[in-house]
Amino acid sequence: MSASPASSPETSLRERLARRGREFAAREAEHAEGVASARRCAEALRARVCEAVEAFERAAAEAGGSPLGIEVSAPRLDDKHVRSVQFDLRRGRNVAIVTAKSRGDVTLVGPFHAGKTEGPCASYRTHSPDDAELARGLAAFLERFLDEATAP
Repeated sequence: MSASPASSPETSLRERLARRGREFAAREAEHAEGVASARRCAEALRARVCEAVEAFERAAAEAGGSPLGIEVSAPRLDDKHVRSVQFDLRRGRNVAIVTAKSRGDVTLVGPFHAGKTEGPCASYRTHSPDDAELARGLAAFLERFLDEATAP
């Protein structure tokens, strides 16, 4: 006699993972506001980065330069930590990452080549995109990325 669908291995696996999902959500509930704050910060920083990259691309095109096709990803859950939000800048193998963490800080990673060790990193103890130190760090970070992304 075959097992009923309710007791099949697939159903058991779904039930087990659904339980784990509820446990995960319960564990992370106390961090929800911090993650929401990190997402707002990442979205605001991404808007700034997009404006700056568009200004660079426009100025380069007006001066006769080739379009670089720099990509700025949408903010998403961090690739390494479930309490952080990140977005990436990419051009070919050149990558830079902006990560906003639920504990209230921002880390700028790179630039580096995809597939290589990430780094260097710079961290700032703020979620305020208007913080002067973060703004200076972000500008220097973007300049380093563009220098690497435009190297001959």
